[in-house]
Amino acid sequence: MSGGPLRLVLSDMDGTLLMPDHSISEPVRAAIAQLRAAGCHFSLASSRPPRAMRAQVQALGIDDVATAAFNGGTLVNPDGSYLLRHFIAPQALRTALALFAQHPVAVWLFADDQWLVTELGAAYLEKEHTTLGYGPTQVPSFEPYLERADKLVATCADFALLERLEGEAQQALQGQALAARSQAYYLDVTALAANKGDALASLAEHLNIPLGQTAALGDGHNDVAMFRRAGLGIAMGQASDAVKAEAGAVTASNTEHGVARAIERLILPRV
Repeated sequence: MSGGPLRLVLSDMDGTLLMPDHSISEPVRAAIAQLRAAGCHFSLASSRPPRAMRAQVQALGIDDVATAAFNGGTLVNPDGSYLLRHFIAPQALRTALALFAQHPVAVWLFADDQWLVTELGAAYLEKEHTTLGYGPTQVPSFEPYLERADKLVATCADFALLERLEGEAQQALQGQALAARSQAYYLDVTALAANKGDALASLAEHLNIPLGQTAALGDGHNDVAMFRRAGLGIAMGQASDAVKAEAGAVTASNTEHGVARAIERLILPRV
């Protein structure tokens, strides 16, 4: 934990900001409004595409700072323009696709503001449809999109397999791309510069705020990069022990309005 007043808070969305039904609870909404009224910037970082974050950005009235989509690979200004965008290296995509083809997982690609699939039978397809608020586009091949892909996802109901695949993908893609689970059932591949830690650093630099005066909230493995860069990292109560160990503090779970508690007890006293 670093000194100085906190001036920027970056929060994960699913499992952190949002309830299991993807809503923002009133205690969380009120705490964020109080935080912003006190002069502290608040923004969102998610593995979601930008268009699947717009409703929450608008609901919270975030109009003073960019938000981070695709695990930090894309920074989007409040007016919808891009502050920063990192595509995955095509060769890294081909390496990941070859690895995933050896296992019983469904594979999705996000490119051109679309959710692309080659098959429609994935276990978590309907769940993703509900989360994003829009459906997939079926294509015969991902090849035409590999030059401008934002995220590749492997998904299945075998969580242990995805955990093993995470390690294999990290080794195979070392120095080319990042691989991290955003949920127990989603393994995301993003550009090498697409991580929430770098996103936090870019947002802080854009706002001329030292990293020591930032805080980060999250619950997943892909949030650890934020914890390592922020002045204060706060893990949600339902996070794994490994994620909690990377944070400077732990709050309540998302179902217990953990973001609101963190703001009231840990962040506002330092604003």
